[in-house]
Amino acid sequence: MGLDAADEDQPPANLNPDVPHIARIYDYLLGGRNNYAADREVGEQIMAAVPSTAASVLANRAFLGRAVHHLATEAGIRQFLDIGTGLPSADNTHEVAQRAAPTSRIVYVDNDPIVLVHARALLASSPQGATAYIESDLRNPDAVLKKAAATLDFTSPVAVMLVAILHCIADEDDPYGIVTTLLDAVPSGSYLVFSHPASDIIPEGMRQAQTHINASATEKIIFRSHAEVSRFFDGLELLEPGIVPTTQWRPDPGADTTPMPVWAGLARKP
Repeated sequence: MGLDAADEDQPPANLNPDVPHIARIYDYLLGGRNNYAADREVGEQIMAAVPSTAASVLANRAFLGRAVHHLATEAGIRQFLDIGTGLPSADNTHEVAQRAAPTSRIVYVDNDPIVLVHARALLASSPQGATAYIESDLRNPDAVLKKAAATLDFTSPVAVMLVAILHCIADEDDPYGIVTTLLDAVPSGSYLVFSHPASDIIPEGMRQAQTHINASATEKIIFRSHAEVSRFFDGLELLEPGIVPTTQWRPDPGADTTPMPVWAGLARKP
């Protein structure tokens, strides 16, 4: 059951509909129904500051789909660790991967109670593959890896997916160390799929958007520059075209490549 306006008088257990939440705000921007009035209010403030926001979040989802499709069809990847997956949407990682390679194994990771409410929607694996959902926090990557090992074989290549999640990790929580820990746990031939809201594309609008979210949402966020995002790829082999706006990462023919304020890249562990 969606958490649209008709459901607001009966929120799921442990959820506060009066406090905006980043996952529900994102869902609203994607055009979803799993959000409350408080989330929609912040979403409208963000769109006022950055009118391209709705297009930007859709572009980010499209980047995820293109990256997963490339890994499943061209790179031979059959294991995906999708951290900070958020609420179910169209073309989730397991759907894209298993369409191309039905034996693919996917582990979704999130620490958000509203995502737990909808976790069953993520668990419809192909018969040949596997899809699992684990509750864990990216700030504790060792725990993430330990739980994921029940489904994934870390002696074979894994795609580590950090798509629009690292902006929820403050500098004091060592986001670069977190990524290093995750990548140290996977073998050569693994990949990093990464996107991150940009502080240096539409800078004034993004500054206002960050302020609106941090003033009211439960989780604080930080947008980062191209140079800061590039550091996450240290020691990896970036695939062409490098770190670019989501719309410009291997766009489909005829697609709109207007730069959106989210950096994206895909890289291989040598």
